[in-house]
Amino acid sequence: MTGDDLPLLRTAVPGPASRAWVDRLARHECPAITARRARRAVSIGAADTDPIVWDEAVGANVRDADGNVFVDLCAGFGVASVGHRHPAIVAAGQAQLARLPHAMGDAFPDLRRIELLERLCAVTGMDRVIFGTSGSDAVEAALKTARVATGRGRVLAFTGGYHGLAAASLAALGYHVHAFREPFADMLGHHVDHVAFGGDWPDLTPYAAVLVEPIQGRGGMREPPAGWLERLHAAARAVGTLVIHDEIYSGLGRSGALLAAGALRPDLLCLGKALGGGFPISACLGTSAAMDAWGASTGEAIHTQTFLGNPVGCAMALGVLEVIEREQLVARAATEGAWFAAALANVPGVRAISGRGMMLGVHLDDSLGVTRKMLDRGYIVLPCGERAEALGLTPPLTIARAQLEGAVTALAACIGSPA
Repeated sequence: MTGDDLPLLRTAVPGPASRAWVDRLARHECPAITARRARRAVSIGAADTDPIVWDEAVGANVRDADGNVFVDLCAGFGVASVGHRHPAIVAAGQAQLARLPHAMGDAFPDLRRIELLERLCAVTGMDRVIFGTSGSDAVEAALKTARVATGRGRVLAFTGGYHGLAAASLAALGYHVHAFREPFADMLGHHVDHVAFGGDWPDLTPYAAVLVEPIQGRGGMREPPAGWLERLHAAARAVGTLVIHDEIYSGLGRSGALLAAGALRPDLLCLGKALGGGFPISACLGTSAAMDAWGASTGEAIHTQTFLGNPVGCAMALGVLEVIEREQLVARAATEGAWFAAALANVPGVRAISGRGMMLGVHLDDSLGVTRKMLDRGYIVLPCGERAEALGLTPPLTIARAQLEGAVTALAACIGSPA
């Protein structure tokens, strides 16, 4: 398996080894996951939607427990932007693991953390950073920073927005609210208002922050109308409300730009997913004006965590940033993404393409059914959008043209095939 291979299926999907592993999984993991599979099976009229169980991945390829080779058009939820198991990222992680696997967060920093702080500020134009381990961590840090900086307690967010499922970010979630937010509504407070993404907004004076994805990911790979984000910034700036860009999904080249918002500088910026190349690390970056409102630590940090700025994660993130620059992956995402979008748009049955770069939504009928058919042909895809109205395609930025061509051919066959 080279990373550039086309699918090679040796068994039915899922195969017997994957089925056996899933049986073991179901005995010990929270049952919400297997229940979700059952609901999906009913919704697409399929008797069996057990997942494949991953065993190995490299580049854009995944090998499952049965030895089947797939093309990953999701990059592991957008994490493997530089490709699975990129040798430079693996080497950086291994070297750091052999030297210093863990430091002490806010108490005693380490070299890699300081280097990553400097590098992130240099490439984004932001001034200060708070590290975390998940996208939700970055969003929570941004929301708390906005509260400290403005003295206000309300947040404006948008329908279709996905910001993670931890409590602070869940309150701001605007995607599949009934499933994700409502079961915990009495624990989340009433400080977040939601309005239509790309639509009008209320007077922003009461709000500490406006939280927005420049391109919505799980919400359907949707962009707002031209000029909307700029007008939102101007309205917020006029009343001292901070703007938070959640670029956890869209950032670090996926959109065909380093940041999907381009030169439009927010007060706070959230990065994650691709940042660690497979290691769980995230970052909330901010302007000095926003971040300095926290004040200096008086001996006990009021926002920190045990694994803040983990040395291995920081070393791997430094490697990711170097690979993105050295391999010119931002430009590659733009050019290959444009080719991919045009090719997909020509597939009969595709109603529209949304998003840009390597962050594309393929709008079609029965995306759930097509998701399963694509897996049966060796291509890993996921649905996106409030009504699962699209396939969300976020492949590694390094994916080979032949693999993209194969995906287009497979999609055409899946749309035209009976259930």
